[in-house]
Amino acid sequence: MTRERSGSCRQAEVVVIGAGLSGVATVIALRRAGIDDVVVLEKSDRLGGTWRDNTYPGCGCDVPAMLYEYSFAPHPWSRCFADRSEILDYLRTTASTHRVDEAIRYDTEVLDARWQPAASRWNLQTTAGAYTARAVIVATGPWHRPRLPDIPGLDTFPGPAFHSARWNHDADLTGRRIAVVGTGASAVQFLPEIQPQAAHVDVFQSTPHWVLPKPDYPLPARLHRFLGLHPPARRALRGLHRWTQEAVGLPLRHPRLLRPVEAVARLHLRTSVPDRALRQALTPDYRLGARRLITSDTYYPALGRPNVRLHPTRAAAVEGSHVIGADGTRTRADVIVLATGYHVGDVPLASRLYGTSGTTLARTWADNRRAYLGTSVSGYPNLFLLVGPNLLTGTTAVPTVL
Repeated sequence: MTRERSGSCRQAEVVVIGAGLSGVATVIALRRAGIDDVVVLEKSDRLGGTWRDNTYPGCGCDVPAMLYEYSFAPHPWSRCFADRSEILDYLRTTASTHRVDEAIRYDTEVLDARWQPAASRWNLQTTAGAYTARAVIVATGPWHRPRLPDIPGLDTFPGPAFHSARWNHDADLTGRRIAVVGTGASAVQFLPEIQPQAAHVDVFQSTPHWVLPKPDYPLPARLHRFLGLHPPARRALRGLHRWTQEAVGLPLRHPRLLRPVEAVARLHLRTSVPDRALRQALTPDYRLGARRLITSDTYYPALGRPNVRLHPTRAAAVEGSHVIGADGTRTRADVIVLATGYHVGDVPLASRLYGTSGTTLARTWADNRRAYLGTSVSGYPNLFLLVGPNLLTGTTAVPTVL
């Protein structure tokens, strides 16, 4: 339990910042190691992190669901690739089962954290008062802040304009003309969902992606009954998923092995997109692996629908109700959806963490973000990062890194 210090400063052995996938796992792991004096500071009013904040249509996991669970908390997933709601329910249930929610202080945003050399402790100022801790674990995920594009005139657009990570559910898309800016992982998921209800969808693509097939299928109850009765079989299936996922990353370290994977992606494009001009616009001109790998069986067919038009150019400006492409094309839109990604390389709190020299982590990392094993940074004692620099690849499931 958290102990009261003199005044209003609360004291804990460990403070964890963030109550998402990482934060929940951290509390459970610390308790298993015999450390019970743990407090989790969460700025929202609910746990869930990425899966709480991202509510766009079609939001789901792009790695097999069995890899998106904690090894100590297996779950009977309904599909090979779980959707957002099932993942969020899983996190809530796991947190409740392991009493993690008892340690969470909601509506508490960390304003800054400073190392105090004399006391060998961290002092944290939050929106709910001060905390002090022997160690701080940063469990804020990389999918935290949307990357908003600098498009001249966007702020004067007369209709709804929003980022996919802040989906406006009050905006009725039925029968509307929608401009989608960006073709990353989020757009790949929500485009097939909004295309049937829209009058027309214009998709602005600055760079085509390599898209691999997504072998999604239901996981029947009888399979889960069998796996429940035979735990070694479940571990073996989970291991198969993991090493299949890791195997995709092998060619990234040995480029000569890329050709077979690229051949699979090209075949997937050719069989999914019969139109030659569209196929050419969707063909990357760089080697696979330079950008995040994407898997989908529905994205290419959605682009081929009569009410969808791909613009192989970036969105350069907005003039009134028109989106202007860098190639000069103009298209009228009622709604603009920005699918322009996140500040993935940033630790959101880096500018608020002050180390032994009084310097922020953001300044320390100004020229080069690096950490020992992606977890500890010199000059910041007892500060530990989850999903720190250089830990994530484009093929690894986050829980296996955690």
